[in-house]
Amino acid sequence: MRMFLLLAATLVAAPAFAQDSAGGVVRVEKPVTGEQVYGAVCQACHMADAKGAVGAGTIPGLASNPKLAGAAYPIMVVARGQGAMPGFAGTLSNAQMAEAVTYVRTHFGNSYAKPVTEADVAKFAKPPSAGGH
Repeated sequence: MRMFLLLAATLVAAPAFAQDSAGGVVRVEKPVTGEQVYGAVCQACHMADAKGAVGAGTIPGLASNPKLAGAAYPIMVVARGQGAMPGFAGTLSNAQMAEAVTYVRTHFGNSYAKPVTEADVAKFAKPPSAGGH
């Protein structure tokens, strides 16, 4: 599951290419808005309605979630990961993570209006260092 999430995020973070109907290659833009990032990366596990899921594991719901009130918590989870969720620092840009966190904090029954900035994310988004544990 973790490998799938990392692969999906990697494919989303970089510009992708798709074949057009004439056999050529068409550039597909990377997601920029919070809604686009959520739809391309987060929605696969947290669901379109952000209510999470239960199956082989439990994916927490983001809808009407009081844990999102303080911006630091969701930024840290998105950037560094938690439990089965991988961290996206180094895979998604700080701007993409800021947009996604802001989107979730202002949608799905959440009304935490203060936007998250790239500078906010940069405090937590340090890609994993190479080597050792």
